[in-house]
Amino acid sequence: MKTMKKITSIFILMVLLACSKGQDNKPSEIDPPKDKTIVKTMTYNIFGARSGGIPDLKVIAEVIKKADPDLVALQEVDKNSERNKNNGDIAKALGELTGMDYYFAKAIDIAGGEYGDAVLSKLPIKEKRAYNLEVDPVLGGERRSVARILVEKDGKEFYFMSTHFDHLGDERNRIKQANDFNTLCKNFGKPMIVGSDFNALPNSNTMNILRTFFTFGCLNGNCSQFTFPTPNPTRTIDYLIYHPLDAFTPQMYSVFTWADKESDHYPVIANFMINF
Repeated sequence: MKTMKKITSIFILMVLLACSKGQDNKPSEIDPPKDKTIVKTMTYNIFGARSGGIPDLKVIAEVIKKADPDLVALQEVDKNSERNKNNGDIAKALGELTGMDYYFAKAIDIAGGEYGDAVLSKLPIKEKRAYNLEVDPVLGGERRSVARILVEKDGKEFYFMSTHFDHLGDERNRIKQANDFNTLCKNFGKPMIVGSDFNALPNSNTMNILRTFFTFGCLNGNCSQFTFPTPNPTRTIDYLIYHPLDAFTPQMYSVFTWADKESDHYPVIANFMINF
């Protein structure tokens, strides 16, 4: 009897210890080393804030605030256009609604205003610069833009960019833009992260060209999560990529499928550990 009581007591003690230990368990996600800096990034094609035909920046801002990124790459951004006249400068307005700094880069004139790409940042912006990506002169199409900012987190400087490649069925423009973008970025001289709607599938010629310089943020290179169109996506065309390979380590990469009505694209999020 004493033996049974002793065994029972030991068992209860082990259970209590296990429960006590379980209360101190950390999340299953592996924490980065304490001396490393994490930057949370997002790319989001906002459809000109016109989902459902009604311009509404507040719903876009709520998605961004819920995701809570340090940096956001925005595509399909209007500035003072007639089709978005109630919102005026969309990048500026979203910056105000989210409490983030902003920068807009014009690609083309549209509807009495401008159209292009933008970035939002919680981090100090030390430099702002815009570039253009031209189309194949034979094929024609829309010029595209690149919005580039130099930011700093924990004393570490890097570039963050937003761009948006051509949407035509013929891939020649995207191939030209991918080559031109690689050439452009090779001259920057600092680590960089890019958010974009490349309008290209993961194994397309366009993305394979980008792979010669950039690394894809999707974990293990598996960019299989569909990003377009909402609410029933059929393909992956939105990405977060970076350079050089050893400058960043992706810690998390996710398509936020809960945001399925605010735009025709889902937002994509990636957390990067900074290694420099």
